[in-house]
Amino acid sequence: MSEKLELLRSLCLAFGPSGCEDEVREKILAEGKKYCADHRVDGMGNLVFSFRPEGATKKMMLSAHMDEVGFMIHTVTDEGYLKFATLGGIDERVLCGRCVTVGNETRRVSGVIASKAIHHQDADERKKTTPAKEMLIDIGASSKEEAEKLVSIGDFGTFDSEFYEFGDEKAPLIKSKALDDRLGCAVMLLTMRKIASGEITPSMEVDFCFTVREELGLSGAKVVAERLAPDYAIVLETTAIADVAGTEASLRVADVGQGGAISLLDRSTIYDTAFVRYALELAEANGVPAQVKRFVSGGNDAGHIHKSGKGVKCLALSAPTRYLHSPSCVAALADYEAVERLVALMLNDADLERKV
Repeated sequence: MSEKLELLRSLCLAFGPSGCEDEVREKILAEGKKYCADHRVDGMGNLVFSFRPEGATKKMMLSAHMDEVGFMIHTVTDEGYLKFATLGGIDERVLCGRCVTVGNETRRVSGVIASKAIHHQDADERKKTTPAKEMLIDIGASSKEEAEKLVSIGDFGTFDSEFYEFGDEKAPLIKSKALDDRLGCAVMLLTMRKIASGEITPSMEVDFCFTVREELGLSGAKVVAERLAPDYAIVLETTAIADVAGTEASLRVADVGQGGAISLLDRSTIYDTAFVRYALELAEANGVPAQVKRFVSGGNDAGHIHKSGKGVKCLALSAPTRYLHSPSCVAALADYEAVERLVALMLNDADLERKV
């Protein structure tokens, strides 16, 4: 496995549901300190690394969120099962029978999401998706007392899922939980490495912001953007795409393997037209695959960043990802690399301010 892929694997497999991003942040901090000494963690848990070239007058914010969708335990039953609420937008149809990890910053336990067996469902129940509020997590405890030795009310949960490459050897795909948005986090770390080595020489101050709680309302990015007051922002994300058989072309958001998806509009942001045009033209001029996000859907940290301070010119650059917010998100290795390349080109362009 390549070094780039191993970095992504390590981040994806870390335990980091919204509100419990500690393990992910520690991994990013350990790697990021190799490239940047100027870093800080704010009161919400956002981690920011800053590069400040001499004479820089403008600020560029790069943002990727550390959190993933997950669960929070709110009840332990007398039989030792756990009842939970979902954190972020999870399709309830992917829950039953899934392996999960439950715990907090210091301890974890394995479990399985359970619901009424199909053998015991009546005809009407079989036609419907079991709601999450009727599901339970089985951690192997035989009583409430035994379960409470292992977990506590307010503990978190994530999918327990493998990371691996599969498909065509010449164009491999990546499968994992939490590609949203550990892929963006990995791209930022790789970009920091390039600045530290001199491969990228930005003319602006560049703040790499690893944010919390994106899946629960973008609150981490709001705090960071208000404090930094950037002039420009690039949000690195993944995006759900629907490029599967049976989906009509007009509903397909983007295509796996065709480069990063650049958003014109989503449910929280209208992106800066000049910034979008600039990124697409720069990609084409340098032979970097890129595509336009063709369907209005979703949202990301830009939803708060663009309307902070004096107003911020924002660009969203996303890796197209199948089966988002599930245990088995799928993206192309080529898109991971294409996003990284385009970010490097933008940060290395001394004329970005004039063009955008």
